[in-house]
Amino acid sequence: MVNNWLNIIQDKLFPPNCIFCGADGFKSMDLCQHCLEGLALNQNCCYRCAEPFETAASTPRLCGHCLSKPPLFDETTAPFLYRREMRYLITGLKFGGQYKNARLLGMLMARHIESRLELPERLIPVPLHKARYRQRGFNQSIEIAKTLSRELSVPLELNSCIRRRNTEHQSRLPGKQRRKNMNKAFMLNQSIACRHVAIVDDVMTTGATAEALAHTLKQDGVERVQVWVCARA
Repeated sequence: MVNNWLNIIQDKLFPPNCIFCGADGFKSMDLCQHCLEGLALNQNCCYRCAEPFETAASTPRLCGHCLSKPPLFDETTAPFLYRREMRYLITGLKFGGQYKNARLLGMLMARHIESRLELPERLIPVPLHKARYRQRGFNQSIEIAKTLSRELSVPLELNSCIRRRNTEHQSRLPGKQRRKNMNKAFMLNQSIACRHVAIVDDVMTTGATAEALAHTLKQDGVERVQVWVCARA
């Protein structure tokens, strides 16, 4: 209820406009209804890793990789495909410091999640190494997770998990090297003491980052690890 009033006040003082075309925003978002309907949805995908399928199915199913070697995370929610407008929003945030994109991405994810999933006890944004944080000045996963936390009323956990190795950029590596690159990349400096958490990130490609963080969390006793990403590559 508080969030609703805050959104109403903000809309009155600063009416939202579409990031792409400049038209009036839709449902408090910096996105119009026309551009919203043009986003590429990830509707038919593996429920474990969100890898897109070529054909639709009436029931949840697993991809071949998750059948042969199940990841340590339990479920992935990736509402959109990493194409066109979604790629523009994520790269603009990540490499251009467009913070308004984080708010929009968080709101899009929250609207997809709120009526579909059992909410976790904590949201855990994928941490950056301190050297990468100094270079970029912010963590895009935290910025997205702030809006998710506010919209869904799920607390953020920002202090327990750290990235202990300054890993190579995943986008520069092929699949097998991505997994090797993320090996033992994370550690906990204090126990999270939760049964169910959700990892928050901007985009998933191979799932290597989520796998490494889920491994660390489950070693700490977390029973269920969801992965929430804006888009699936």
